[in-house]
Amino acid sequence: MDSDDEMAAVMIEDSDDYEDFYDDAGDGEDDSDTDGVVIDYDGFVDPDSDDSDDLSSSHHYHHRSQNYTILNEDDIRQCQEDSITQISTVLSISRVAAGMLLHQYNWSVSKVNDEWFADEENVRKTVGLLENGTPLPDVEELPCGICFENYHHDRMRAAACGHPFCVTCWQGYIGTAIHDGPGCLMLRCPDPSCGAAVGHDMVNKLASNDDKEKYNRYFLRSFVEDNRKTKKWCPAPGCEYAVDYVAGSGIFDVSCRCSYSFCWNCVEEAHRPVDCGTVSKWIMKNSAESENMNWILANSKPCPKCKRPIEKNQGCMHITCTPPCKFEFCWLCLGAWSEHGERTGGFYACNRYEAAKQDGVYDEAEKRREMAKNSIERYMHYYERWATNQSSRQRAVDNLHQMQTVHLEKLSDTQCQPESQLKFIIEAWQQIVECRRVLKWTYAYGYYLDEQEQAKKQFFEYLQGMQFFNLDLCL
Repeated sequence: MDSDDEMAAVMIEDSDDYEDFYDDAGDGEDDSDTDGVVIDYDGFVDPDSDDSDDLSSSHHYHHRSQNYTILNEDDIRQCQEDSITQISTVLSISRVAAGMLLHQYNWSVSKVNDEWFADEENVRKTVGLLENGTPLPDVEELPCGICFENYHHDRMRAAACGHPFCVTCWQGYIGTAIHDGPGCLMLRCPDPSCGAAVGHDMVNKLASNDDKEKYNRYFLRSFVEDNRKTKKWCPAPGCEYAVDYVAGSGIFDVSCRCSYSFCWNCVEEAHRPVDCGTVSKWIMKNSAESENMNWILANSKPCPKCKRPIEKNQGCMHITCTPPCKFEFCWLCLGAWSEHGERTGGFYACNRYEAAKQDGVYDEAEKRREMAKNSIERYMHYYERWATNQSSRQRAVDNLHQMQTVHLEKLSDTQCQPESQLKFIIEAWQQIVECRRVLKWTYAYGYYLDEQEQAKKQFFEYLQGMQFFNLDLCL
């Protein structure tokens, strides 16, 4: 946790929100005093936000602070074009060259300017920008440097370096590079000894329509993917929005226009106030094989002959391993069943086991099995409640969407009230969604809470119980 008190503070804050909500709902007064207060999708109050927007829209959310901007494809393209224009103007170079420079330096305008004015020659060499281009020789026929066939001058093309290649070979070279992935944005002359860059303009002239579309897509996406410090794609499946984040703001919660909320720092779903490290451990534990091994250790015993784990959930102590082993043994002492009978306790007891247990022979194995069983029970206690609140939150999100798109309009007609006067219903649902999120992650936090800190644990469980109780009151 960033702070030991943050979890408690958030849970107390959510509990107070419920009391305030009920107090406000029961006074019957006009809510004009709260017109400047809008609860965002993450459940926080923004006193400076404007509530004049259409509440029926499910894609508009107010944020507690303006520490990020959601960008659609047109926004990204405009930002990209603005950066290219700025570099092209300041350095007096073509827009194609400006685009290659920005891509090389992760779309940082300041970085390009600093490097260019510090050592222009080295930057040109690194990027493959030639100061003075070399035109094709003015002859009727030229040999292609790839297929070695002679072609008419009109069928030959060259980058700024002047190395001639036929149009067919250029198309194959460019098409192969584009199919290989985003590395095509750093394409160089096909001549192995040449480092001249192949620009965006040449690709647009020679590539097929499908390849040009792919290349332009790679170029657009590079504006986000090459600048991971301040820009990231929304991780929601199928979402094509990007986030432009103000680094150093200390607030990592991001709500995309697609309604998905995530943590900027770790790109997992929003989990404040639980820290990213705890979330990472919890998610890894949920997907790791370690819990499977713990379950096997707690609920099975190995066959004394082939060591294959065997589970026993009912019946007598006579166990027969599956083929091809088929070894028969006693479940309690793991001895051969041929040595057992009425004198050892019959089918439902084992005198040998009881005697050996009194002598402490099985203490270590039983202790390990008991520890594994306790570990599984403790993990399942937290995981089941974590998963239940996740399901409950998703239902609340679905209900919120239904309320915004269907029921609010019907309720407005039934009550003869404008939708703006019923906004408290949407805010209440948003608060429920947020509280489900917080309550869900309290179980991950509680699982990793030190068992030795009893006072802290008891206080945490008290707050968790209050949160659960208050949430049930709303439902």
